[in-house]
Amino acid sequence: MKKTVIFGMLLLISAAAFSQTVYQWRGEERKGIYNEKNLLKEWPENGPKQVLEIENIGNGYGAPVITDKEIFITGEIEEQAWLFAFSLKGDLIWKTAIGKEWVKTFPGSRSTPTVVDDLIYVTTGMGDITCLNRETGEKVWHVETMKTLHGQPLMHGHSESPLIFKDMVYLVPGGRDTNVVAFDRLNGKIKWICEGFGERPGYNSPNLIELPERNLLVTFSAYHLMGIDANTGELVWSQEQTNIPKEKRKHGAGDTHSNTVYYEDGSIYYFAGDGNCANRLAITPDGEKIQTVWTNSGVDNYMGGVVKIGDYFYTCTTSGKDLRSVNAETGADSDTLKLGSGTIIYADGLLYYYSQKGRMNLIKPDNGKLQLISEFKIDFGTKEHFSHPVIADGILYLRRGPVMKAWDIKE
Repeated sequence: MKKTVIFGMLLLISAAAFSQTVYQWRGEERKGIYNEKNLLKEWPENGPKQVLEIENIGNGYGAPVITDKEIFITGEIEEQAWLFAFSLKGDLIWKTAIGKEWVKTFPGSRSTPTVVDDLIYVTTGMGDITCLNRETGEKVWHVETMKTLHGQPLMHGHSESPLIFKDMVYLVPGGRDTNVVAFDRLNGKIKWICEGFGERPGYNSPNLIELPERNLLVTFSAYHLMGIDANTGELVWSQEQTNIPKEKRKHGAGDTHSNTVYYEDGSIYYFAGDGNCANRLAITPDGEKIQTVWTNSGVDNYMGGVVKIGDYFYTCTTSGKDLRSVNAETGADSDTLKLGSGTIIYADGLLYYYSQKGRMNLIKPDNGKLQLISEFKIDFGTKEHFSHPVIADGILYLRRGPVMKAWDIKE
């Protein structure tokens, strides 16, 4: 009897050790779906009421992460990468330099911090990863992957937002012998290394698939989608991106895969506009094998994200410069809106689409059909309209360059 009680207590302690509150890129499971209620069903002509403006956060495209009490966001100032912590009212709590930032092409930060309990994990365009204390901003550990893990530079800088699972944080340095790495999230020591295909990274923020028999880390290198055992680092399967012949492969040719892989009910979906475009793969329950179900080569979204509502995906195209719905069962196009390419999220029955034309659009999805309801112009900040919007507690946040604003979208 005593042994049974002790065993039960150990199980509870073990479960508590891995009980994590995670704030991350594109929300829960990185799906771009925010669990919000009672939001506005249409906006005033000039947009919702602005409730926050934060300036001087440096150059960048990285979206903020909003917690229960803070805003964390990265930015580049004079080639230095910074992580800023603000209160929800916009007051600066602290800022910490985290290394050199990318300044060659589209200069500025490009990733979103990941917050787990009392720690923050953040990367730079140079491939560095840093763990910081959430309350003070002090560094806990720091790894320069190009120096210590043979990381390869990218044409447009590393863009990965760190993924946390239990006691590990995952990163794709892109080294020829250190392609994908799992670190102990508390001390930065390496837990495992996967050599993959020795390719440079594919700008992708990875995702985790939890299956009955194993957990899979799913991410891209330059020319391969990879399924890696999240516990051991074993490369379980892969799918090559074959749109560019091997003899023509170079930086910027077929290697840009910025959309996080999506998993649901035994299917993996990925949208790689610079690779095999839109695809659905069936995965066996043991995670050992994949098989292509459909491919839609007309949906060539590079980096705008996707959301799945019911039986349809909603995403953009790069060549068509439109918002598009795709049937998840068949891969067939359903509807389009000529709004330009952009980034997309979803909350309370509506799509939020930030176009590269500088418009924030509110759209009603109806079983694959698209209806534009409201829009307003984004006329602050500088440079491209690439950032992903974020919703938290009825507030819509958007960063453009050195400025972030927020609007009250509650009914």
